[in-house]
Amino acid sequence: MRTLCSSTLIGEFFIIGFAGLVAMKDPDLSMSTVWTVCGIAMFLSVVLCGMVTRPGGVALGWALQVALVAAGFFVPMMFVLGVLFGGLWWASVHFGRKIDEAKARFAAEGGSSASETADAV
Repeated sequence: MRTLCSSTLIGEFFIIGFAGLVAMKDPDLSMSTVWTVCGIAMFLSVVLCGMVTRPGGVALGWALQVALVAAGFFVPMMFVLGVLFGGLWWASVHFGRKIDEAKARFAAEGGSSASETADAV
């Protein structure tokens, strides 16, 4: 799960940065406000890469997804990108957990590695 979720969060890091560049063009927003908010969100996305398997990590990831969709009120394209990354986040969590369960089941069954199988042949 960690690899899939971290990949999604790193993608969001770049999307948040690009959204900040677009938001700078809005005359109603100050540059310091835009980069403070974007900087915090970018920092959170990187920190969450290491926290995703800890308690509350997935919940914080969901909070970041909601914030990305809400950013659409300032950069309209973020509605689309926020929903897209929300779907990617769901898939990362859902399928990541299935992969982790399959790995644990395989290890519990005493699964042999590929090299042991090749040696037996």
